[in-house]
Amino acid sequence: MTRDELITRTRQLVQEGERLRSQPSLAALQTWLKLSDDLLSVAWGQMDRYHLAWLMVGKPKNVVRGRRMTQDEEAGYVREVAEGKTAALRTSLDAVERQGMPFVGEEGGVAPGQGMGDVPRRLDVRGQSDPRYRPPDD
Repeated sequence: MTRDELITRTRQLVQEGERLRSQPSLAALQTWLKLSDDLLSVAWGQMDRYHLAWLMVGKPKNVVRGRRMTQDEEAGYVREVAEGKTAALRTSLDAVERQGMPFVGEEGGVAPGQGMGDVPRRLDVRGQSDPRYRPPDD
């Protein structure tokens, strides 16, 4: 995935998250969560349960258990989950677009200012305290 593709797809998902907050739909939320999870996974790698729990993504404050949600409860649930996941998507977008951070699924090289730096001239250099040390011939 290129940086431009990630930015475009993330922006689309942010817009859909905002739409879900104004027009909540549980079916649309489930599809949107799947698409956003897939995109974030390609970009940043898989998140385990610990990370997801820490982020509290998809964990509404007032969970209804043991019965179907009313329409108002369902709408509130959709809005709350969409708000949290949209915030995570905005953070991802900021990291890629403004900060230029490299990401796991990136194709086409490393972002400017990123990488491992200069490569050492020799991998077998011994420290000066080693009696076998010989300075390199330049």
